Amino acid sequence: MSKLNWYVLRAVAGQEKKVKNYIDNEIARQKLEEFVPQVLIPTEKVYEVRNGKKKVREKSFFPGYILIYADLSHGEAMHTLKNIPGVLGFLEGTAREDDQDTQGKKGYSKQPLPLRQSEVNRILGKVDEEAESVAKMESSFIVGEHIRVIDGPFSGFDAVVEQVFDERKKLNVMVKVFGRSTPLELSYVQVEKID
Repeated sequence: MSKLNWYVLRAVAGQEKKVKNYIDNEIARQKLEEFVPQVLIPTEKVYEVRNGKKKVREKSFFPGYILIYADLSHGEAMHTLKNIPGVLGFLEGTAREDDQDTQGKKGYSKQPLPLRQSEVNRILGKVDEEAESVAKMESSFIVGEHIRVIDGPFSGFDAVVEQVFDERKKLNVMVKVFGRSTPLELSYVQVEKID
């Protein structure tokens, strides 16, 4: 019976996707899917405005880290994961060993440290929550800032931020319609900053 646990694999920052592809390909090639059934890069969708255009990109929760659901008691799986290009190693902890370690001394040795179930639930819960919720804006708005409405019945109108609700990702703004100021509540994704 296999002992599957979640582990943290350290990778070169910015190359997590490339490393994940290497891992997936190597695990399939060596038929080790039973010992490494899941490889995950926790990400969130982020809206950002560049050159007046709103773009969506994925941003890693933990740059330089990949989560691996694996049975590391299987030596071949452990060896394969450690030797993938771009992998720096596992997040390790110190375990007391009654036997001798690799250098022939009694005492402590470094072992890949499995995540506690509470940590896994928190991380996976955050991934699920992000998948369901509206994506975050990279930069917040400030009171008095001039913005442009890009979605809804007032699309194309300029407005001034009156109140910011970061936790709800909403703004209260004033839009001038036919010379009169009209208050509106809009979400972050309905507006863009004016340069």
